[in-house]
Amino acid sequence: MSTGVAEGLRDFLNNKRYFRSDDKLAVFKVAKAISDTMETAGLKNRKTSVRERPVITMCIGTDRSTGDSLGPLVGDMLVKFKMNGVHVYGTLDNPVHARNLEETLHNARALHPNAYLVAIDASLGMVDHVGCISVGKGPIKPGAGLKKDLPPVGDMHITGVVNTGGFMDFLVLQSTRLSVVMRMADVIARSLHMAFSEYSTVSLQDTYKVL
Repeated sequence: MSTGVAEGLRDFLNNKRYFRSDDKLAVFKVAKAISDTMETAGLKNRKTSVRERPVITMCIGTDRSTGDSLGPLVGDMLVKFKMNGVHVYGTLDNPVHARNLEETLHNARALHPNAYLVAIDASLGMVDHVGCISVGKGPIKPGAGLKKDLPPVGDMHITGVVNTGGFMDFLVLQSTRLSVVMRMADVIARSLHMAFSEYSTVSLQDTYKVL
């Protein structure tokens, strides 16, 4: 679990974009944001890029807490897509959490030294952002909301705001509704699959034809 109310306020002041998971176009909007962020790192064409730079998805969290299960749920969904050149770390059976994050990150980088790393994690934030998904360039700091000292993770990050933060965050995570987490996990997994398929920008104009 990555962020708290203070970081949520900074995101708001910096005009960071959030995507509502209950928006019927959420998958396409999040996929476009992912593609745009990857493109800034030079990942434009999957056919030529995958051999040179694979992708690691580091899905952080634990199934022992409803609110913190977003990452492992996304990992489980991504594994089923069986995408070439995409290496998934963090599932319900094999979660990546505070106790093994540093070791897992080290091993993943050793096996795939040139990989582009996408970090996925749950977060706590302002009430208006609960149920929203955020996509950003650069790493996240897992455990920040629970005052844990963990290494920053990711060339880019995706977070889902599962609940409000600021007071007794551990209990808030435990009492988070599973339906909120499941909806965001589904949107994030499908968006990643869409963005990874071509490493290209998704045209929102085309989404109306699909629907």
